[in-house]
Amino acid sequence: MRSPEDALDTRLGARLAALRTQHGWSLGELADRSGVSRSTLSRAERAEISPTAAVLNRLCHVYGRTMSQLLSEVEAAPAPLVRAAGQQIWRDPGSGFVRRSVSPPHAGLRGELVEGRLTPGACIAYDRPPVAGLEQHLWVLDGALEVTVGEQAHELDTGDCLRMRVFGPTRFRCRTDVEARYVLAVVRP
Repeated sequence: MRSPEDALDTRLGARLAALRTQHGWSLGELADRSGVSRSTLSRAERAEISPTAAVLNRLCHVYGRTMSQLLSEVEAAPAPLVRAAGQQIWRDPGSGFVRRSVSPPHAGLRGELVEGRLTPGACIAYDRPPVAGLEQHLWVLDGALEVTVGEQAHELDTGDCLRMRVFGPTRFRCRTDVEARYVLAVVRP
């Protein structure tokens, strides 16, 4: 029996393949545009692997979408109310990052809420935002994070909030021996 995560990977792979086809790109062209290897792209489209957060970020940048937008495109149907048990959870198999889509993205709205969890010492780095000028408000609920925006590093403890507009690289690192849990409010420009 397939797990819900396997089903999500299958729908995500199909959506990634459809986006590439809509743009008329070969795997090689998408690899050149995104910096992701042809092999990884092919395996992700066939749901042989679950793409990492960094790979999804690069693809979102090429397609001009936030990660939540992309993930919402593979959900059955967006609803105005999403109960906790029905909120989409995605795990990055390589970094120890768990992402919960708390508020459902909607085509008519620019904002969304995401809960992030990083295991002790885990780090996720994005070389660029999925959409330039993306507004983010990061509120640490538990633990401590080091968030680097461009060249500026910020140390955040429980209760701290960092507001930022993202144009370049960012990095999130759990800087303690306990899990970091945070809310990220994302507002498209």
